[in-house]
Amino acid sequence: MGRGGSNYPPELRERAVRMVAEVRPDYPSDWPAICAVASRLGIGSAETVRKWVRQAEVDAGTRPGVTSEESAELRKLRAEVRELRRANEILKAASAFFALMP
Repeated sequence: MGRGGSNYPPELRERAVRMVAEVRPDYPSDWPAICAVASRLGIGSAETVRKWVRQAEVDAGTRPGVTSEESAELRKLRAEVRELRRANEILKAASAFFALMP
């Protein structure tokens, strides 16, 4: 999930997602409900709330996609792969250096 609303505390994100679920029946579609909640909570962009709602649906298993947990694990593994590749390059360079020494 990109930045994932890092400017907002997790409690606000959870509250916004809960509020959207509560007010959905009062609106003809998700977007007006999301806009209303964003406005009530003073969140600058309704798109931010929409992304939070969609990610919450993925995490709950009601929508296909990569969960927050899977995304965090992928980031961790990619960083580990970068570090291992870097270490391999260092080892290759050292091996080549020592191979040239008499």
